[in-house]
Amino acid sequence: MKFSYFPGCTLKNKAKDLDIYARRSAEVLGITLEEIENWQCCGGVFSTAKDEVATKLSSVRALKEAKSKDQPLVSVCSACHNVIKQTNHAIQTDKEFADKVNRYMAEEPYNGETQVYHYLEMLRDVAGFDAVKAKVVNPLKGKKIAAYYGCLLLRPNSVMKMDDPENPKIMEDLIKAMGADAVVYANRNECCGGYVSFESPELAKKKSLAVVENAKAAGAEMIITACPLCKYNLIKNGADIPVVYFTELLAEALGVKEDTNE
Repeated sequence: MKFSYFPGCTLKNKAKDLDIYARRSAEVLGITLEEIENWQCCGGVFSTAKDEVATKLSSVRALKEAKSKDQPLVSVCSACHNVIKQTNHAIQTDKEFADKVNRYMAEEPYNGETQVYHYLEMLRDVAGFDAVKAKVVNPLKGKKIAAYYGCLLLRPNSVMKMDDPENPKIMEDLIKAMGADAVVYANRNECCGGYVSFESPELAKKKSLAVVENAKAAGAEMIITACPLCKYNLIKNGADIPVVYFTELLAEALGVKEDTNE
């Protein structure tokens, strides 16, 4: 199966290996990621201002390209996914917004037809976690891994509709499929402080360490996340256990992690 693929800025710059892991892992599972041509930054945050249209047009262009190929659109970064999914939902449900967007585009109108997936949803709903488990060649037996969801992956639940925002299990199910033990802890949905890092680095550090310490107290030896900013923030603020992006761990389990210097 083919997906249109929006990698996002971080995975095409500072974290290119995580992009490679995502592509290689998808191929093992019979899925091809076709990177959208000339994609632009999603903006990083979905503005709720009713008159803010221009910053959302890059997401619309990506959605339109996926529609033109009759493909679903997948993203790996939780921030990119949040912006794209909320933009698509706004077009589907807000006639005034959709009209403004399509007048900006001055082309064939887009009305929210593209199906939007996060990579984790693709693993669960398209490939299936049983298929992931069947493809594992390096089972992560004995590893106690805590999933960190952060702010953007599951919320707002009325739009994202990925999992229960208070008691999610999608990343825990992936951890189990890879052969490891999933550690559930109270702070897995709490903010790491990434968006206040410049304004209040002390607060960001306090919030990040609260996540890490809570995971460790529950027995975690490692944390995985689906947000590049969360990964960076937890590490920068002193995490003393490994913080790993989920595509890296998936590539390791599937046996395709080695030699990412492309």
